[in-house]
Amino acid sequence: MDASETNLKLTFREMGHEDLDVVVQNETRSYAYPWSREIFADCLRSGYDCRIATYEHSIVGHSVLSAAAGESHLLNVCIKRDQQGKGLGRILVQHMLHRARILGADVLFLEVRPTNLVAQRLYASLGFREIGVHENYYPSSAGREDARVLALDLGDLDVAD
Repeated sequence: MDASETNLKLTFREMGHEDLDVVVQNETRSYAYPWSREIFADCLRSGYDCRIATYEHSIVGHSVLSAAAGESHLLNVCIKRDQQGKGLGRILVQHMLHRARILGADVLFLEVRPTNLVAQRLYASLGFREIGVHENYYPSSAGREDARVLALDLGDLDVAD
C-alpha cells in the first residue's frame, strides 16, 4: 500500500474509551517513551479532539489535539509501527490540521524531538517553522532531550468538508 492508495481508503473517527487497548498497544510499539492509557483517558475526559485513523477497518494511527481561544496544540501523532513509511503520518497530520481549523484555531503548535528527523522533515514540508526550544522536555536514554517548538499559521487552510 502506498500513500496514493491509502489516501483513498484511510478514514478517521473520534477515539473512544473502547479504543484505548489498541491505541496504547500501537503507541507502546511505536515509541520508546509512550503515553500511558491514563494519559489518553485524561485527554478523552478533558474533551480534547482525539482521533483514530483506520485502514480497512483496522486502527493504523491516532492523534490528540487541543484547541481553545484560536490556538491549537498537536499533542500526539502515532502511526502503527508496521504501517510507518507509507505516507500515513502525513495524511493523519493533514487531517488534524483540518480539525484544528474546524475547531476555530488560527495557529497550531507542536513539539518534536531533535532526534526525530522523519517527523521534522514532515513538519517542515507542511510549512511549520521553529519558534523556540523547550529544554530537557522529553525523557531519553541519556536523561532528558530538548524539544523543538514548531508553529503553523492555519489561516489559509480550507475548512470545507
